[in-house]
Amino acid sequence: MKRTLRPVAALIAALLVPAISASAADLPRKAPAYQSPPLYSWTGWYAGVYAGAAVDPAHVQTTTVYSATGYFATTSVPAIASAGDQTFDTPGFTGGGQIGYNWQINSAVLGLEADFGYMGLKGSTTNSAVYPCCAPTAFTINQSVKTDWLFTLRPRLGWAMNNWLFYATGGLAVTHIKADYLFTDTFASANESASISSTRAGWALGGGVEYGFPGSPWSIKAEYLHVDFGTVSTTSTNLTTQPSNFNWPTNVFTHEVHVTDDIVRAGLNYKFAP
Repeated sequence: MKRTLRPVAALIAALLVPAISASAADLPRKAPAYQSPPLYSWTGWYAGVYAGAAVDPAHVQTTTVYSATGYFATTSVPAIASAGDQTFDTPGFTGGGQIGYNWQINSAVLGLEADFGYMGLKGSTTNSAVYPCCAPTAFTINQSVKTDWLFTLRPRLGWAMNNWLFYATGGLAVTHIKADYLFTDTFASANESASISSTRAGWALGGGVEYGFPGSPWSIKAEYLHVDFGTVSTTSTNLTTQPSNFNWPTNVFTHEVHVTDDIVRAGLNYKFAP
């Protein structure tokens, strides 16, 4: 009897095992759990370059004083002050490099950035007016301003949305200001000149947005800064007239310049591995 059942059992097993295996293969399999990519981190040192445009609405002023032993009539002094009060734009290119460090806590990002580069702004104005006392003789005032470089040191306070960073910034700004002045007239070939050359510390305030490429140490940014360097002035007593190059030291001239800049620039940064 046993010898009869064994072949039958073997036959049943041979028929059932493939069918059971096929049925198991048709059963739905559990999908692997989804793992979101890691969040972008802004923490760390970075360095990069920037380039952009700057517009400097420079304000310049030339004035003098009345003196009983001087060259000008009383009505000439306010006329010179009015003609010498000028504002003009000095658009130019700016470009350089920056280095900084960011600390990220949740979505808040606190950083410190320093940058230094070229800021080639240059502009001039010429204004003429008739002497109220002595028409048709007139005077002319030439004034020019330029800057060569810009340095800033600014904290950055931002809010990160993964690999997007929106930030405000403000701090120290330093530049070198060069201004030249020339006064001439047609009454007695008057001539007076002065120059300003000053490294000025001021302030910068602005903001920007930065985008970090996922899986890459590179990021790009767009930024706006308004900088203000205050007013710098100089005086001169070198007014001369013809004939004989006569000097009028009691007619003291004061020259001033107030430089502000509006800067729009783009940048590229590389974040170093921690």
